[in-house]
Amino acid sequence: MNRAYLIFKHEFLQAVKKVGFIVLTFIVPVLALLAIGVLELVTTLTEPSASEVTTVGYVDQVGIFSDQTDQGLIKLIPFASREEATRALVSKDISEYIVIPSDYTSSGTIQRYTLAKELMTPQVTTYLINSFVTWNLLKDDVPPETIASIVSPLNLVVTRLDENGDIAQEQGNIGNIIIPAVFSLLLSFALMLGAQSLISGLGEEKESRLMEVLLSSVSVRQLLIAKVLALGAAGLLQVIVWLISAPLLLNLASSSFGGFLSDIQLPANFLLLGVLYFILGYLLFAVLSVTIGGISSSTSDAQNLSMFYVMMLFVPLWLFGVYINFPNSPIWVVLSIFPITAPIQMMLRLGVSDIPAWQIVTSIGLLGLSIFLGLSFSARIFRTFMLMYGKRPSLAEIRRSLKTA
Repeated sequence: MNRAYLIFKHEFLQAVKKVGFIVLTFIVPVLALLAIGVLELVTTLTEPSASEVTTVGYVDQVGIFSDQTDQGLIKLIPFASREEATRALVSKDISEYIVIPSDYTSSGTIQRYTLAKELMTPQVTTYLINSFVTWNLLKDDVPPETIASIVSPLNLVVTRLDENGDIAQEQGNIGNIIIPAVFSLLLSFALMLGAQSLISGLGEEKESRLMEVLLSSVSVRQLLIAKVLALGAAGLLQVIVWLISAPLLLNLASSSFGGFLSDIQLPANFLLLGVLYFILGYLLFAVLSVTIGGISSSTSDAQNLSMFYVMMLFVPLWLFGVYINFPNSPIWVVLSIFPITAPIQMMLRLGVSDIPAWQIVTSIGLLGLSIFLGLSFSARIFRTFMLMYGKRPSLAEIRRSLKTA
């Protein structure tokens, strides 16, 4: 047992000394939260102030657009022709101009001209021009109060109720997905780097014949458990650091930049499930990695094989934009239960919906069962193939190893 502990200690120290582990544990969370704050700051700085008025020209080929030329942030100036408006634009007398064609009432198309290179028209510009056009189209037939209601943005206030019909403590907010999404992204990279590190270490031990020495002093099961638990302990250290630092940095960013950062509400069970899925994910990927590393003839073969389950780990993140509006669809439920994708998928779903208890229990149960069965399978074939470095095992050798182990 003392020897197994020494192996555990060695593997743990090797894992936490890796540059990737240090960067992901201490630097990336800080950079992620700072990026959120910078994004909020940039958004605030780029929003036009109440005193900043943009001058927009317009060419009215219909002949009815003359009212409501002062739209607050935008002041519309009429021009007799497109050529006249173009000269004003080139001389910077106006920032842009629009042409309302004579067939606008049938086509509904307005042409916009600007010197700026844009991916799309700013929303505020679209809204104010639409307000100007709507006012002038309805001014003769509709009361001003009604027009004001039509052109005003819809103020839709959403309140979430619990199963008893009372107002829920946790209300939906875009900020609610921020922490689960960042947590899932960090977990994905942590599992990927941890798996690659473990596979590389196994390859080095094979090449140096250190594995033969280790297997002569401890049992295969003790060796595997020590390696798997060492990687799990490294993962636990990561999540502890994140849990301690995240609230402090989040409060700092929220007080500095405000916005949606101040409205973040995590589900009550997020911390508990986050730690649990983090540890189970680490253990599962450690078991997969030692199994692949044990039966592969070289480190490169093992790394190539590991890409199969590593890429599956990122599937929930790739499809995040699709299922965010349908978090309880069958395919996302399947990904929440499937052991390899469960740690990431569950964290993302916790940020956007309530997950039934049976799905959480089933997911955790299958993760635990997969770890147990994977460890048992790996122990059966580990000794045979760990000592066959440079030789590709055949199916017959695998079957024989399973029977004799």
